[in-house]
Amino acid sequence: MNILVCISNVPDTTSKINFVENDKIFDTNGVQFIINPNDEFGLTRAIWFQQKNQATVTVVTVGEISCEPILRKCLAIGANKAVRIDSKALDGFSVAEQLKSLCEKESFDIIICGRESIDYNGGMVPGMLAQMLEMPFVTNCISMDVNGNEVIAKREIDGGVETLSCSLPIVIGAQKGLVEESDLIIPNMRGIMQARQKPLDVVAPANSFSKSSVDKFEKPPAKGSVKLVDPDNIDELISLLHNEAKVI
Repeated sequence: MNILVCISNVPDTTSKINFVENDKIFDTNGVQFIINPNDEFGLTRAIWFQQKNQATVTVVTVGEISCEPILRKCLAIGANKAVRIDSKALDGFSVAEQLKSLCEKESFDIIICGRESIDYNGGMVPGMLAQMLEMPFVTNCISMDVNGNEVIAKREIDGGVETLSCSLPIVIGAQKGLVEESDLIIPNMRGIMQARQKPLDVVAPANSFSKSSVDKFEKPPAKGSVKLVDPDNIDELISLLHNEAKVI
């Protein structure tokens, strides 16, 4: 079984975010980058397939050289090899096209992407990649088992869980539930040392273009001041909720 896990290099949510050049460019100075959490759930599930089914796990990202530390972390977690497509991630469409080019050169049975990244939350790449490759696609995936060539997957839907079956190859949009946070693998010293010996290939990007651009970034407005109301003054509290907050 050959598995590809698509990895996004995203800012840690604890980092302080700033923008430069009239708020048109994200300032990466001082920002800590991590593996996109939904991608890490997918990577962990792929490692389980590796341990149980002797699967080969490849991780890939579309990005510049600054993305390589997270690929090394993926190798330390247990991936067999890593690929960096040497192109700036412009938008979801261009990223999907770059991934499509890689997938056309090598046959993968399962392609796992996070259902969305925590920076832009677009949720576009896995669906577009599946369409480009003409493969079945299951997003919001919380369970996946493979028996021979058959896949049984479960995904969250409004009000419940849907069970689906299809044949390999398949594209999965992973999220929490596919594995739990307690299942995530923390690289140990042995894994870190082995990661240095595993291949990290840099490949030239395919010809692609973006279909969207950023006009401006804007931070959420600062929170307003807090009004404290005496717990015995219920009439004032109701008046504020009705006339100012307009929530009742």
